[in-house]
Amino acid sequence: MSSSDDKVLVWDWPVRVMHWGLVLAVFGAWLTRELDGDWFAWHVRFGYTVIVIVIVRLVWGVIGTRHARFVHFIRGPKAVVRDLRDLWKRDAGGSVGHTPAGAWMIMVLLGMLLAQGLTGLFSNDQVYQTGPLFGYVTGEMSDRLTTLHKQIFEVLWVAILIHVLAAFFYLLVKRRNLILPMFSGKKSRNDVPPGEEIQTSRGMVAIVIAALVIAALVVLVQTAPEAFLFGF
Repeated sequence: MSSSDDKVLVWDWPVRVMHWGLVLAVFGAWLTRELDGDWFAWHVRFGYTVIVIVIVRLVWGVIGTRHARFVHFIRGPKAVVRDLRDLWKRDAGGSVGHTPAGAWMIMVLLGMLLAQGLTGLFSNDQVYQTGPLFGYVTGEMSDRLTTLHKQIFEVLWVAILIHVLAAFFYLLVKRRNLILPMFSGKKSRNDVPPGEEIQTSRGMVAIVIAALVIAALVVLVQTAPEAFLFGF
């Protein structure tokens, strides 16, 4: 039997909202480029969302709650090798937050998502659609960034697939559910050493950070030079 008293808070709600927000934003960005018709405006909006969430998450990784902070889950090569070596051991001790290997996957994903979003701001479709910051660069530079934008996306899907498969591997093989806590924020008290739980999500701090990032992005876009695609 279990009850809410058997579980303690590990993941704050800003981390959980940003996690699933990125899932929706990335899927939306992909879908709006695959659908027939003019969905470019929505593609850009989803791109904005990715950029804002990643930047907020990076800041939150410095000043957020215990298990959101990078200093509490980024480990060196030895810890990563040990983590990978113990993958098939069901009884291997688990991390309260991200595993050492999973932590580096998170950092890779955040880096790729930020690069994907930023390059999209300067890209073009070589016809008539341009990113909101196209006016800051030359047409040649925009073409290079457009190519990079597409290349990153191809690798990004592979990284996302590995991330998803790893979550199901832990669920089905190691019998550790990493998915449910990312919804509820809670883990069994038996899996969390005393003092490792968090008491509050500090949500207002995250909201202020997000508001500042959004405001900065709005100003940057609104003050961008007018785009003239290929001289027309």
